[in-house]
Amino acid sequence: MKKALTILTGVIVLSLFAGTLYFLWAKSRRPDEVFATETPKRTTIIKKAVATGSVLPRREVEIKPRVSGIIDEIAVQPGEMVRAGDLIARVRLVPDMVNLNNAHSRVERARIEFENAKKDFERNRALNADGVISQAAWQKVEAAYLTAEAELAAARDNLQLIQEGIAKSSGSASNTLVRSTISGMVLEVPVEVGHSVIETNTFNAGTTIATVADMDDMIFKGKVDESEVGKLRPGMTLLLTIGAVEGRSLEAVLEHIAPKGVEQEGAIQFQIRAALKPQSDVLIRANYSANADIVLDRRDDVLAINEGLLQFDGDRRFVEVETAPQRFERRQVETGLSDGIQIEILSGLAEGDRIKGQPAARRPGA
Repeated sequence: MKKALTILTGVIVLSLFAGTLYFLWAKSRRPDEVFATETPKRTTIIKKAVATGSVLPRREVEIKPRVSGIIDEIAVQPGEMVRAGDLIARVRLVPDMVNLNNAHSRVERARIEFENAKKDFERNRALNADGVISQAAWQKVEAAYLTAEAELAAARDNLQLIQEGIAKSSGSASNTLVRSTISGMVLEVPVEVGHSVIETNTFNAGTTIATVADMDDMIFKGKVDESEVGKLRPGMTLLLTIGAVEGRSLEAVLEHIAPKGVEQEGAIQFQIRAALKPQSDVLIRANYSANADIVLDRRDDVLAINEGLLQFDGDRRFVEVETAPQRFERRQVETGLSDGIQIEILSGLAEGDRIKGQPAARRPGA
C-alpha cells in the first residue's frame, strides 16, 4: 500500500511538471500572423497642388456720385440686373453758400447788361431801318445784344446747376442722376435715402452708392505656396471645391501667376487667377470661399495600388504577392504617377494579383 501511494505521488508530480512545461512552451510560442490582401484596381490618378482663395467677378465696379449732396432716391436693390446707363440713385444738392451767392450776383450783372444792350438794340434797329447808321455800327450793336443775351442765359443755367444740379441747356443730363457704368448685377447698396454722399475728386475717393458686377464672368483668386508655384503653368485646369455648392467640383483655367510672392504667416505665397468655365445650372455668388486643386498631371484608367503597400530596396520597389494562402513572394514593380495615396503600376502586377497588406489577425500555431 505504501509502495502504491509513492508511485501515485510520483505520477502526479511528473504530470504537473509536464503540464507546466507545456503551458510555458505554448505561452512563449508566437502565433502565426494572418495578413490582409489587396488587389490592384483601375482608377484615375490626379497629381494636384492646392490653393485657397475665393470666387469673384472679373469686373466689379463701385458706382460713385459726381456731386456731393444727400441721397434723394435709390432706384435699385441688391440682386437686380441693370444695364449700362440705368438709373441707380438721385442726389439732392446742398449748394455751397459762397458759390450760390456768386451765381446770384452773376445773374444780376448779366441781367443789367442785357437790359442795357436790349435798349440800345431797339433804339438802333429803327435807325438802321431808316438807313441813318452804317451797317458796321449796326452789327456792333446787334453783336453786343446777342452776347448779353447769351451771358444772361449762361448765368441762369449756372445758378440752376448750383441749386439743382441740372440746367435747362443740358436736357436730361445731370450730375445729380447717378447711373450704372456697366451692365450686370447689383451686389450691394451700402447707402440709404437721406445719407450724405461725397463726390469723387483728387483728395477723396468718394462715397460708394452701389456695387455692380458682371456675374457671367467669374474668376478664382487664390494663393499657392512657393514650394508648388514652380510646377504651375497658365492653361492648367483647376478643380474648385466650394462649400456652398455641395456635391460637385467646378472647373477653371489658370490665367495668371504672380511674378512676386508675399509673406503670409511666415511663408511666401504667390497669387494666382483662374477663369471659371460658364455654369448655367448653378448660381455662383461673389466672394464664395473656395479650395482649388490644380491638376499638375493626370492618368486615366490605369492600374494602381495603395502606395503604402510598396517596399523599397535602394532605387528598386517591391510588393509581396500571394502565391498560396498566406504565402507570399517578393516581386519587383515599376511605378508611375502618384497622388500621395494611390500610385500607378506600369509593370510587375496584374489585376488579379493579391498583395500582402497589414496583419488582419493572429492564429495559434500547431
